Amino acid sequence: MKAFAICVLAAAGLASFSAFAACENPSMVSVPDGKTSTMDELLAAQTNVKAYMAAMEKYLACLNDEIEAAGDDAPAEFKSLMVTRHNSAVTEMEAVAAQFNQQVQAYKAANPKEEDKK
Repeated sequence: MKAFAICVLAAAGLASFSAFAACENPSMVSVPDGKTSTMDELLAAQTNVKAYMAAMEKYLACLNDEIEAAGDDAPAEFKSLMVTRHNSAVTEMEAVAAQFNQQVQAYKAANPKEEDKK
């Protein structure tokens, strides 16, 4: 009977973990160096950054759904881990946006318009 109870608990733990594992963190996007990239490369990067941000929004929604599905009775460790994952994702999104914006500024500095040169 004890072995059965252990198996049930283990199965419940795996079920919780599989739901938890359903939220997949999107792959990091790369941003080209604004000093040396072309406008086309920056525009392609902008498209990639937008797609990454959309995927990250879905990831955050998934994490929120998992927290809600776990309910108030979820272990504190689970809640803490999910909040940490959420906060890390937001921090990563902010860093990607900042990096992209920095590279756009670097591009503009390296490629001033003719009227700006006068």
